[in-house]
This record gives sequence, C-alpha cells and structure tokens, in this order.
Amino acid sequence: MIPDLSVLWVMAFVLLLVVMLDRLLFAPLLRIIGERRRAVDSARDLAERSATRAAEATTEFDRQTKAARADIYGQMDEQRRSALARRTELLQTTRQEAEGLLADGRARLHTETDAARATLARDADALGAAIAARVLGTRS
Repeated sequence: MIPDLSVLWVMAFVLLLVVMLDRLLFAPLLRIIGERRRAVDSARDLAERSATRAAEATTEFDRQTKAARADIYGQMDEQRRSALARRTELLQTTRQEAEGLLADGRARLHTETDAARATLARDADALGAAIAARVLGTRS
C-alpha cells in the first residue's frame, strides 16, 4: 500500500511548522528564559556578596563598638581613680589643717588658762589681803 500524497504533504507541513515554531517561538523563548536565569543568578550572586559585606561590616562595627566601650570604661575608671586620689589628698590636707588648728587652739587655750589662773591667783591674793585688812580693820 502506497501512502496517499496528502500524507506526505501533511508531514512536510508538520516539519515546516516545527522548524518555523523552533526558530520563531521556541528559540527566542529559550533565549529569554536563559537571559532571565542569568539575570537571576547574577542578582543572587550580588545579593550574596552584599550580605557577606554587610555581615563583615556588622562584625567590624561590633568590634569597633566593643573597643570604644572598653576605651570609655578605661577612661571612666582612670577618672574615678584620679578623683579618689584627689579626694584622699583633700581629706588628708583638710585633716592636717584641722589637726593644726586644733593644736593651735589647745595651745592658745592652755596659754589663756595659765594666764587666767595667774590673774585669778593675783586677784585672789589681792582680794584676800583686802578681806584680811577689812576684817582686821587696817587699810593698806
């Protein structure tokens, strides 16, 4: 049995249609899909590099922040130690001044007490002599 010529024409048209669809539809469509895949891969690579750089920047920022905090804490500790040393110096100076003033006051008190005793002794002697003269009736 010999095939009908119409079958051959249908096969030729199907082959021609396949070739035309491949060149006009499938090839451009596959090219666009490939370009999109490359663009997505490129964007993904760029995003991964950006994420890596962001992680590195975050790590560096954290390191610098810790270093700055340590430096500030060190400065604060140094200022606290300096203030405590200054306070100790002031307390010692004030204590020495107070002790000096107290010693001066005691010495002055002893001097004034001795002077008052001497004055009281003289006045007592004079008063005693005056009383004795009055009691005895003589004037001196």
